[in-house]
Amino acid sequence: MQTWLRKHPNVRTIRVAAADLNGQARGKRIPARFAENVIRNGTRFPMSVLNLDIWGEDIEDSPLVFEMGDADGILRPTERGFMPMPWLEAPTALLPIWMFRENGQPYEGDPRHALRSVVEGFKARGLTPVVAMELEFFLIDDSGKTLQVPPSPRSGKRRKAAETLSIRALDAFDTFFTDLYDACEAMDIPADTAISETGLGQFEINMMHTDDALRAADDAWLFKMLVKGLARRHGFAASFMAKPYPEYSGSGLHTHFSLIDDSGRNVFDNGGPEGTRLLRHAIAGCLEAMHDSALVFAPHANSYERLVPGSHAPTAICWGYENRTVAVRVPSGSNAARRIEHRVAGGDVNPYLMLAAILGAALQGIEAGKEPPAPVTGNAYAMPDLKQLPESWAAAIDTFESSPIIARLFAPELVRNYILTKRQELHYMAELTPEEQVELYLDTV
Repeated sequence: MQTWLRKHPNVRTIRVAAADLNGQARGKRIPARFAENVIRNGTRFPMSVLNLDIWGEDIEDSPLVFEMGDADGILRPTERGFMPMPWLEAPTALLPIWMFRENGQPYEGDPRHALRSVVEGFKARGLTPVVAMELEFFLIDDSGKTLQVPPSPRSGKRRKAAETLSIRALDAFDTFFTDLYDACEAMDIPADTAISETGLGQFEINMMHTDDALRAADDAWLFKMLVKGLARRHGFAASFMAKPYPEYSGSGLHTHFSLIDDSGRNVFDNGGPEGTRLLRHAIAGCLEAMHDSALVFAPHANSYERLVPGSHAPTAICWGYENRTVAVRVPSGSNAARRIEHRVAGGDVNPYLMLAAILGAALQGIEAGKEPPAPVTGNAYAMPDLKQLPESWAAAIDTFESSPIIARLFAPELVRNYILTKRQELHYMAELTPEEQVELYLDTV
């Protein structure tokens, strides 16, 4: 890590940051000349900092705050190491960190450790998840009273319509996307294809697949930070909120995954389009856990504006081959690349919790040898007999809290902290107007 700083002598300050339960970056600014101490000894801040609400406030009834004396955790660098922060004017480095207890044990309220635990479960079975994500976001002019698409830096015009897979829409913001891809390369974020999406000023960028699930979640977390910061340098906002415009589709965060064994073989590939028994077991696990884990996939009040029938977001708990109306899709293509696409999560999720919920559910399905129902063909929105996702934030909170499935997926401390967070947010969100909610979520999620 010191080698990176020596290669970048113009870096005067560093940020050390961890993801809280909402995926917000929490940390410190430190002069670069004191970086050695952080690398060697880590840094400290209260465990309660990873359990703040979306406003950044303490959880009022959390035992972490007063009951436990607001005790510190020790935060150590992740294996990612230093990287530049291209959205800032001054040369600055970011060092991702995660939390441990005083005795060196992982702090189970840290969402990155939740994912680490799931990955270790796969490793114990001789399996490794291979993960790729698709991240959708909006470019937004929020300088006025109403949100609108920014004017093109090239033409000065606003395109007030959806432009699905439009080269013109991409070219209109070519300077931004060129800077974004340069920044991704500098931060070693594997950004691949970009497309314009079905929403107003909406785009999607795919991440290349990796056999390191923690790195995949890191990439998504860092990418969201980068896109939002870089957009502000270009004079507009970027947002991953689930539904900024009621009349347009919302933003999802679709996750593709397969599993390889110790020899590098994709265990979902049986040489044909239908996939293996392990593929079906993993799908069954994902479907069984989906209703109870909806709070992870749709963590905010605005999230449930996206999960409505006919809006390009799944509402029914079902699966199918090459069908984008279902929650779990098995894409067509090369048999060697047979995989699962989990389509429920919005762009506003915490990537660590989301991936822990998806992969943890798949692992439970594999370990129990579960079989899914028959795959759905046709329009899943038109099939009222299918089990549905929770329709409201409050219902999702109640379900998450009482679920035995969730108790198997996540550590008790994380479940407790997450529920306390969401109940506090639910209470205070009722005091905000819809416009104030949008203003809150636009920059935070």
